[in-house]
Amino acid sequence: MKIIAVLASSFIVLVSSFAADTRPNIIVIYTDDHGHADLGIRGIEKDLKTPNLDALARSGVIAKHGYSSAPQCVPSRGGLMTGKFQGRFNLDNNQSSLDGFNKETTIATRLQNAGYVTAQFGKWHLGPLPEITRHGFRHVYAQHGQQKFSANITADGKDRPMGDLAPEYYHLDGCSKAAASIIERYKDDPFFLYIAFRAPHTPLDAPQSYKDRFPGEMPERRRAALGMLAAVDEGVGLITSTLKKLGLTEKTLIFLIGDNGAPLKIHKTDSPLNGDAGGWDGSLNTPLNGEKGMLSEGGMHVPFLIAWPGTIPSGQIYEHPVSALDVAATAAALADVKVNPGDLDGVNLIPHLTGENKAPPHDALMWRWVAQSAIREGKWKLLRGGDREYLYDLGADIEEKHNLASQEPEIATRLRSKLKAWADELNPPGMALGPMAPVWNDYFDFYLEGKPAQKPVAKTEPDTSATHGWIARNGTLTMKGGVFVLTPENAKKPAFITRSQLKLAGPVTAKITLKTTATGAGAIAWRMSDDKDFLPANRVTFDLKATDDWQTHEITLPANGRVIHLRVHVPPGPASIREIGVKSADGRFVSLLK
Repeated sequence: MKIIAVLASSFIVLVSSFAADTRPNIIVIYTDDHGHADLGIRGIEKDLKTPNLDALARSGVIAKHGYSSAPQCVPSRGGLMTGKFQGRFNLDNNQSSLDGFNKETTIATRLQNAGYVTAQFGKWHLGPLPEITRHGFRHVYAQHGQQKFSANITADGKDRPMGDLAPEYYHLDGCSKAAASIIERYKDDPFFLYIAFRAPHTPLDAPQSYKDRFPGEMPERRRAALGMLAAVDEGVGLITSTLKKLGLTEKTLIFLIGDNGAPLKIHKTDSPLNGDAGGWDGSLNTPLNGEKGMLSEGGMHVPFLIAWPGTIPSGQIYEHPVSALDVAATAAALADVKVNPGDLDGVNLIPHLTGENKAPPHDALMWRWVAQSAIREGKWKLLRGGDREYLYDLGADIEEKHNLASQEPEIATRLRSKLKAWADELNPPGMALGPMAPVWNDYFDFYLEGKPAQKPVAKTEPDTSATHGWIARNGTLTMKGGVFVLTPENAKKPAFITRSQLKLAGPVTAKITLKTTATGAGAIAWRMSDDKDFLPANRVTFDLKATDDWQTHEITLPANGRVIHLRVHVPPGPASIREIGVKSADGRFVSLLK
């Protein structure tokens, strides 16, 4: 009996040790192209309606100077997931290889190994969606639009085999519902949720019911962005109310952070919602200067909220700069995860937010993005773009209107030396990876030099009715006897044809019948609904031979999502194309020459 009693006692102690897991749940909500101004509680823009976001802010901390690690989607997300500045593993921009990222350990993996249930929802943008689980996420619901997406759970939180899932809900609502379902399912376990809302990033696809909340005179792009942010707000309300219902509010740390600033395209043109996927997204960076793609404040000074009721005092406006890189370091510390020196670039923010540590979390924050680099140390910020250099006192000039580099040369020199030493540690090293592209020179001229911007030129496309929507680049395209004839303009520059405004649910198999006058590689490239440009990874090549006979090639495009734009490349020289079409997964063939 004594043995039984001892065993029973040991069992009770063991069970109690599991039940006494006091580690908090951690939720990271990541918005997309969300401008600094677009939080109602800031009081900057009066047309917003974000009551749940405002309530989240009041329950915790508004990071007055909260920063992303990049002014663009992919590197920003890579930094967030690893807790390491992405330039350390060669993930500098959206076109960078993901090889370095794939070798890194994500915070999801660290937490999963520490016993946390991990789940990802929404936009991933760091490689193929079916591979998200290899980066530490047990559950995946990667809906980021109204097309098929990868998931191994349903919106009700039930398990299913990883594979394509057709959208049942508007993507922002679906992610919110799935996240709330996982909270319900794992209410007794520590969990880490990464909810990456694709909002208000283009395409601006808010349902009419959300847009109707914002009547009156305003640009339609603004109305659509407000509608998408209203859906985000509803989702935050569902998540926080679920936590409250389950008694988890005081056991859950929540971050809400934007991935980068809003793209304004200088002019904030109110172009048709379905005709300019890369235009202004309707969000605003007021009063900050610049926009997405710049290391000025408008490019990466973002909405940044932190709440942990009962631990972090509520109603705070935190004045010291903080970074999205701090999320991983904070989560690792709270989960008792051992981290080797140099593994993470952020810091545990909790002692700073509770008042235990009065010092600033960071001596300085530093960035590098393509041809730009910047450092913020206290109130001072040094910003470089190509050969240009600016020094701002952000304490007095958050709008970055007054360049003090010539007035404070010693400060500029000290910050430049500090920035250079840091940048030389990156992979590859250096404060810039190349010259400034013309578009960024134009943006620096307008925002930082005060030069007038050229008026936008209305887009005019040729009449493509005779070529069924296809357009030639570096050549001319004509239809003769039901066959496309592509004639290059320059013998040294290959021509190609392109067609946009497609709605193809990938993956698809492209079928093309053609003949060329040169032997070489052909290629089909595609752009997804969330891509601003054609990515190097979204291209499949095939061999072509110079012959008078028609050649038919079937090429599978491994596109997970909606394909909206295609390009067909051929070797230098004239070519004739008799058929271009796509075959969907169910075997249905659709001709793109009709």
